[in-house]
Amino acid sequence: MRREDLSDLGAFLAVAEARSFTRAAAGLGTSQSALSHTIRRLEARLGVRLLTRTTRSVVPTEAGEALLGTLVPAFDSIQGQLATLGAMRERPAGSVRITASEHAVTTVLWPVLHRLLPTYPDINVELSIDSSLVDIVSGRFDAGVRLGEAVAKDMVATRIGPDLRMAVVGSPAYFASHPAPATPQDLARHRCINLRLPTAGGFYAWELEKNGHEIRVRVDGQLAFNNTTMVVRAAEAGFGLAFVMEDRVVRQLAEGRLVRVLEDWCPPFTGYHLYYPSRRQPTPAFAILVEALRYRG
Repeated sequence: MRREDLSDLGAFLAVAEARSFTRAAAGLGTSQSALSHTIRRLEARLGVRLLTRTTRSVVPTEAGEALLGTLVPAFDSIQGQLATLGAMRERPAGSVRITASEHAVTTVLWPVLHRLLPTYPDINVELSIDSSLVDIVSGRFDAGVRLGEAVAKDMVATRIGPDLRMAVVGSPAYFASHPAPATPQDLARHRCINLRLPTAGGFYAWELEKNGHEIRVRVDGQLAFNNTTMVVRAAEAGFGLAFVMEDRVVRQLAEGRLVRVLEDWCPPFTGYHLYYPSRRQPTPAFAILVEALRYRG
């Protein structure tokens, strides 16, 4: 392969991933016209159109998607090897991109990074806070964080946090005029605060379990949010019951601002895991981060 072929393929990959000549040119440090000329030259050499250009976006053609299927893992492998060589210096160095929910970042990732990074000033970490189920391969992330039960089987998973529990809570003011529910079925008679799921787009069904009996409850109420912090604030203000991670309301429960109900229907479940593709060759920087995050009970 000629050197210019490799350069042109890299340019095509940049445009296909950015879905924009303007953004890709800025990332490559070249002009939009020069980049457009490079892509036309590559398409002419291959004899196929790789990109469909519109006034609003740039989308790979069927041939372009096929080429991407080969280029992405190949360039990932090259990038990984270069990072490994760079990490052979006296101090580990490199960049690590991780996608995780706000709760995982706040409770697990940030406390570890806060302690670790001052010791390794040449390791850079980017955290993308996103509660949806992101495809880490297509998103070009080094790793993601999910609850253990949600990690795909073809991924390497490392446990990084303790078991978690959910909690059904309401304010004393709310319970002053509403009897506490004794069973999940009683929730139908209560005002509840819904949480909009980022991936499916629907409201989260409350998942309750007791003695091996699982039940999912669709609740109704006056308020709904796509942010757990606001769900908790609304519950404190007396707008209804909330179903949230137990550790989000520890302080409010201790101070009496919230009251917990249906506790026997909220057993512990497997906590957060860091996951990444099994074919990925970890760089020293990534390996250091994984080891620091590993949960030791």
